Amino acid sequence: MEAIVSHSDAPPAPPSHVAIIMDGNGRWAKGKGLPRTAGHKQGAEAVRRAIRAASDLGLSYLTLYGFSSENWKRPAAEVGDLMALLRLYLRSEIAELHEQGVRLRIIGDRSKLADDIVSLIENAENLTRDNTGLTVIVALSYGSRDEILAATRRLSTMVRDGRLAPEAITEERFSSELATVNVPDPDLLIRTSGEQRLSNFLLWQLAYTELVFIDTLWPDFDRVDLEHAISEYLRRERRYGTSTG
Repeated sequence: MEAIVSHSDAPPAPPSHVAIIMDGNGRWAKGKGLPRTAGHKQGAEAVRRAIRAASDLGLSYLTLYGFSSENWKRPAAEVGDLMALLRLYLRSEIAELHEQGVRLRIIGDRSKLADDIVSLIENAENLTRDNTGLTVIVALSYGSRDEILAATRRLSTMVRDGRLAPEAITEERFSSELATVNVPDPDLLIRTSGEQRLSNFLLWQLAYTELVFIDTLWPDFDRVDLEHAISEYLRRERRYGTSTG
């Protein structure tokens, strides 16, 4: 992807919010002759590294695409392994994240998650709610089209019931109905494994986000990869639809 170089004398501001589509666990495992669950376990280690690096680099928000609404279509055994890994992570990592001042927030359709997982999520969110360091947002059972449709339905109901005027539906009002309410849109999106698509992730929020696609498989992702992606971001001029001539 060709960078757009800024000619401004002022140094570009570093990103405040980085989103990552974590891709490549299965290919990582296959390349090593291991079961897919091994790739997912190593992917969890990459999550730990990414959170530490994001915190060290001074990011305010890190959003991770953990499990999409489409992922429920995967083989039942693989989904079961992923849910078991999620349980383990929520039980074993939250205390450390809390000590680091990290705030955890989960977005997505919780109705499809097991009751004990929902309880673990709620406990983690409540424990870290007042932390003022890095906010980590994990998208679980998440699909952006479903999110947008749900927001549209809520606003439509308000209009129908006379509680909201149609002309009051601004971009800001619509954004307030999304799962990412009170979170700034990502400055930078990173997708690992060489794939170059959004996969139904934050479609509204990524309207003016800078996109960086890297070949690294997610289980191998580390601080160097994050720094390189941020360096690429810093070489670009964000125009937000305007032209500099």
